[in-house]
Amino acid sequence: MNDGPSSHEPPAGPYKGAGWWRRLTSRMARSPRSREDLLELLQAAREDNLVDADAAAMIRGVFQTGELSVRDIMVPRSQMVVLEAASPLDELLRAVVDAGHSRFPVIGDSRDEIVGILLAKDLIKFTANVVGFAAGEFDLTRWLRPAVFVPDSKRVNVLLKDFRKSRNHMAIVADEYGGVAGLVTIEDVLEEIVGEIDDEFDEAEGAHILKQDDRRFLVNALTPVEEFNDYFGADFSIEDWDTVGGLVTNSIGHMPRRGESVQIDRFHFNVQRADSRRVHQLQVTLAQA
Repeated sequence: MNDGPSSHEPPAGPYKGAGWWRRLTSRMARSPRSREDLLELLQAAREDNLVDADAAAMIRGVFQTGELSVRDIMVPRSQMVVLEAASPLDELLRAVVDAGHSRFPVIGDSRDEIVGILLAKDLIKFTANVVGFAAGEFDLTRWLRPAVFVPDSKRVNVLLKDFRKSRNHMAIVADEYGGVAGLVTIEDVLEEIVGEIDDEFDEAEGAHILKQDDRRFLVNALTPVEEFNDYFGADFSIEDWDTVGGLVTNSIGHMPRRGESVQIDRFHFNVQRADSRRVHQLQVTLAQA
């Protein structure tokens, strides 16, 4: 009969790894029975350096897609960049180049009348011949793809499956009354998993504040408050917040979603881009004098 210590127990006495051993054997003693258990195991794996921070964040992002609905990540109706079907070719081309997107909803008489989706590549081919088109000669409807509509209550993980299956990259979001609530792209979904995705049309790296017109500016959420104050002649506290994103998040009271706004002093902040982790870009509108 063996009365000695079990081969499954750490040695008696001072043992620096004893706490680690107890945690590991405790986690292995039972299978995860809920999402919370899985996230707890993920955190434990992160603490034990079994997965790195980026991988852990992406795994958490996958879990979160099952909890989010399309309305949580969509581009709100008011911020949709749309093209009007009746616009002449030169105006359409200017709008496409200025926006820098690859797909555009095309509307009829109002934003509730989506007549199709235009791929920018289908329009750019006419750039060399734009002068040759007489007024009314260009027919945009010939180049439109059918628009896909999804309810705003649809789960994000289900939407991602639908995007992959249908090979669509954009969907129009409908509210409970059938009106257009916004739009959502496959990039919006992927950003919930991997974080912000920059492309060749995004702002130049390191550009914190970009002027749109005399009253509107695009501001990187990581812009230091001190830099913001110097640019706009503001006096926000640099002791309370390091970045403009932190200032706005504190004022809203929770992690802001795209489309949310807050007025702080003479500045109107609108969240242009955000994911489940942080705010990325803000539109700042100055109050009229």
